[in-house]
Amino acid sequence: MGSRSRSINKSATAVVPALLFLFLVHGANCFYLPGVAPEDFQKGDLLKLKVNKLTSIKTQLPYSYYSLPFCTPKKIVDSAENLGEVLRGDRIENSPYVFKMREPQMCTILCKITLDGKTAKQFKEKIGDEYRVNMILDNLPLVVPVRRLDQESRTVYQLGYHIGVKGQYAGSKEEKYFIHNHLAFTVKYHKDSQTNSARIVGFEVKPYSIKHEYEGKWSENTRLTTCDPHNKRTVVNSNTPQEVEAKKEIIFTYDVDYQESDVKWASRWDAYLLMSDDQIHWFSIVNSLMIVLFLSGMVAMIMLRTLYRDISRYNELETQEEALEETGWKLVHGDVFRPPSNSDLLCVYVGTGVQFLGMMLVTMIFAVLGFLSPSNRGGLMTAMLLLWVFMGIFAGYASARLYKMFKGTEWKKVTLRTAFMFPAIVFAIFFVLNAIIWGQKSSGAVPFGTMFALVLLWFGISVPLVFVGGYIGFRKPAIEDPVKTNKIPRQIPEQAWYMNPIFSILIGGILPFGAVFIELFFILTSIWLNQFYYIFGFLFLVFIILLITCAEITIVLCYFQLCSEDYLWWWRSYLTSGSSALYLFLYATFYFFTKLEITKLVSGMLYFGYMLIASYAFFVLTGTIGFYACFWFTRLIYSSVKID
Repeated sequence: MGSRSRSINKSATAVVPALLFLFLVHGANCFYLPGVAPEDFQKGDLLKLKVNKLTSIKTQLPYSYYSLPFCTPKKIVDSAENLGEVLRGDRIENSPYVFKMREPQMCTILCKITLDGKTAKQFKEKIGDEYRVNMILDNLPLVVPVRRLDQESRTVYQLGYHIGVKGQYAGSKEEKYFIHNHLAFTVKYHKDSQTNSARIVGFEVKPYSIKHEYEGKWSENTRLTTCDPHNKRTVVNSNTPQEVEAKKEIIFTYDVDYQESDVKWASRWDAYLLMSDDQIHWFSIVNSLMIVLFLSGMVAMIMLRTLYRDISRYNELETQEEALEETGWKLVHGDVFRPPSNSDLLCVYVGTGVQFLGMMLVTMIFAVLGFLSPSNRGGLMTAMLLLWVFMGIFAGYASARLYKMFKGTEWKKVTLRTAFMFPAIVFAIFFVLNAIIWGQKSSGAVPFGTMFALVLLWFGISVPLVFVGGYIGFRKPAIEDPVKTNKIPRQIPEQAWYMNPIFSILIGGILPFGAVFIELFFILTSIWLNQFYYIFGFLFLVFIILLITCAEITIVLCYFQLCSEDYLWWWRSYLTSGSSALYLFLYATFYFFTKLEITKLVSGMLYFGYMLIASYAFFVLTGTIGFYACFWFTRLIYSSVKID
């Protein structure tokens, strides 16, 4: 599978220009490139059903399928996972289920197990935590169709089926645990009328809990009285459920039904990708975009008119007396380009932000074109990691270029900090979280080999590229300031309360956060509630709006700051739009307490640990956008006026 995906990636790279053209011509039509090539099956062909991790939205800790005493094949074989799949906790293995294309099966016995105290406790814990079993057939995940009560014809699909349920017998208050030991699979296929071959376009299941019974002693040829294909007796309900208790026998059975479908192979993911209420989703996104666009237009218009008037007035001042009466941003022209305190650290953060911006832009473009569709499991995370590594050259270039403008000479020191500072902080948090997951014996724990591969990517590719970029950036001529800087710093007058740095920084982060918070809800839902997210077109629009909003709100507040004769704009421009990360983390906290049902301390630590990393990355990204917008703005206005 690894070689196949590599060959697809190579061919995909070759057709990018053609796809870009198609995307421009057919911009209104959504399409994606599947992660694997279609496979045709003849009647009777063996279908490989694979099992994946056990997942729970209550604990967020995945476990391998065979961590529970389910029926096992003669030999358990692991599938080769890519980097993204391993980091997601996927553990794809073969299964004992035997499917043959378009050959229905009824009441096939898988195996019989007898629970002891330990295995019964394991099943009860997983059922209590609402764990689901995930399976894969022809690269399609197993789903449970659920009819929506509020909409007559709408069916939604839940990924995986619950291991079991908790409940009480009629007339009893004692809570019991029941396991889903009978699975009624439905494989949907699209038939080719010419070749008589078929492609799989759907994989559904209805789980049942049934206490199977049989006569005589158990053997390979035992026939069940509760589920017998010879007597056409099938499982249609769970009126006599199978309890999970020590010394209880559990017989696992399954049915396989095949249904012909009009859905073509290219459209088979459509049902999976329309899991949420799309009307609310679309309305919310459009509403958010319209508000942000309106505010951005207002801000841009006000800024253009005000600046035009200011520059015209300053250029008309001719006499010395008039010049002495100047007020506003022109007065600080001799200090506005004075290097800030901790300028080295600012260069490091700006370079890291450029690296993030490059990674996000390229990832978004590939996602919109469909290269990172859900059918290519782990593709999104793998692409982001690799792009982050290769964007190191831009990080080094940006930090060294800015450092040279600040009259710095030790470019290797700044480049080294750029290469190590942000990744080291993230890696430290990730390492602690991974140790916690490992302590829980979860499949989500990253293996030592994968951890070594991540370190190798960091030290072997990213760090050298950052140094290459730093070398190129520092060799370039230094950026010249449009005005000269005075030797003695000007005293900053007392500022109004609303121009207080903390207040203006916190105010500046509200609008960028407002541009993304609705989309953020759907992103958090897809990550923490185990749903697919594939509205990359809207996400790309929101991302562009975020960039525009960060730039404009920073320019406005920077202009007000300079008009108040406060020339310390370097760090404030970075923190103004970067403060939106604080609101992102606060929203993540609100989401945790209102939408999630996490009760375990370990799961809560994982959630807040990963959201802290996400917020930190968001701070670096938005801060860099605000900084460069303000940097461009100040250079523009001070090069437009006549300085005596």
